Amino acid sequence: MIWQAFKLSLLVVSISTVIVTVLGTAAAFLLAKRNFPGKELLDALLTLPLVLPPTVTGYYLIVLLGRRGFIGAYIYQLTGWTVAFTWQAAVLAATVLAIPLMVKAARAGLESVDPQYEIASYTLGKSEMETFFRVTLPLARRGVLAGIVLSFARALGEFGATLMLAGNIPGRTQTMPLAIYEAVASGEERNAQALALILTAVSVAAVYLTNKLNRSVVTG
Repeated sequence: MIWQAFKLSLLVVSISTVIVTVLGTAAAFLLAKRNFPGKELLDALLTLPLVLPPTVTGYYLIVLLGRRGFIGAYIYQLTGWTVAFTWQAAVLAATVLAIPLMVKAARAGLESVDPQYEIASYTLGKSEMETFFRVTLPLARRGVLAGIVLSFARALGEFGATLMLAGNIPGRTQTMPLAIYEAVASGEERNAQALALILTAVSVAAVYLTNKLNRSVVTG
């Protein structure tokens, strides 16, 4: 059970972290560098999973993407496939719950970049895309990296929304947090302790790295 849960969690978190890094950085750039109608609403929507109970977020995901959901029903009619109770649902749940942390950290890093550097790049004939990858992103890298680390740890520890959307199917959707829950419920203390120690170690490492990156931003 431990090895299966560990492998699935690693798969889920790896895919989720890639998605969160790309989408979260893009959203953070929009919020940090652009003014547009609905900006505050977008910020609120992206932050919402951070303050809502995970089970509520999971419920909304079911309403949207479940077999009878607003979007999921059309997907099922067209393909005969539903995301619910699949490992992809675990990826989706982890992504939704982790992306607020990525957006907050990356936005802070991007907002700390002096616009004069970007303006200088534009005057040298560099495009906006080149400026972002060669000037803005390197200068904001510590904030972005902190967001990636925190998002990875949050995705690894996701429980409530995953249980709601993906279920708790051993070998298919049972990630480490779900395996801990089942181990405790069935009295398998050793398995629960082993998995809990792994998650604790990852969380401690994530907090340590994030604090180190934040101190580098302040002193640098």
